[in-house]
Amino acid sequence: MSQNIAKKPELLLPAGSLTRLKTAFLYGADAVYAGIPEMSLRAKSKFPLEEMEEGISFAHNLGKKVYLTLNLFSHNKDISKLEDFAKTIKILNPDGIIISDPGIFQYIKKEIPNIPIHISTQANVCSWLTVDFWKNMGASLCVLGREVSFSEIEEIREKCKDIKLEMFIHGAMCVSYSGRCLISAFIASRSANQGVCAHSCRWKYKSKLLLEEELRTGEYLEMEEDDKGTYLLNSKDLCLMPKLDKL
Repeated sequence: MSQNIAKKPELLLPAGSLTRLKTAFLYGADAVYAGIPEMSLRAKSKFPLEEMEEGISFAHNLGKKVYLTLNLFSHNKDISKLEDFAKTIKILNPDGIIISDPGIFQYIKKEIPNIPIHISTQANVCSWLTVDFWKNMGASLCVLGREVSFSEIEEIREKCKDIKLEMFIHGAMCVSYSGRCLISAFIASRSANQGVCAHSCRWKYKSKLLLEEELRTGEYLEMEEDDKGTYLLNSKDLCLMPKLDKL
């Protein structure tokens, strides 16, 4: 067999409920990521513990994988929940857990040393040096930030051969730095960093504005409404489907 044949990438999809988990697998996903609402950034998830157990069992019977999310940036009030979350992980026995906070990484690694830990896109991994750091800390996979270019990914892969890499190929391109945003918290009192982003940057604003920066007097940035509305902040959603062969 030729040594140049590329390995098939793992296709990973989000699953906000048991029905969506099963649907993702039936339509070809290799793995899903999901969270129990009170312990996860996936705050809108409809996954009680019993259904999560059923979902993981369903996945494993198909030879598929389920990763649990714990990728919030912790505040003091969150720390008391970690003990129960660790117990939940031991019961569920998922294929990995997705983390962004170094403190939570340290806690889970100590309490459940055998579970693979994936570094979330929230951690803004954008260089091979950062990937190397997390590998040395014991992570088995890094989800690269959406800001990383294809050429940068090539260099990261070249310099970091012994760790799995993951990248987004579809979905929102955050106006902030891979999710580290305060706009939703300010406008809607829903923090992106606590899992309840309202996606304020993607709302349709019906207005016409002229913005003038203080030191650029007379230079105006005009924002007009078209037939699709006015989008003040967001970039277009990510879609790398035409680039899959290159990836």
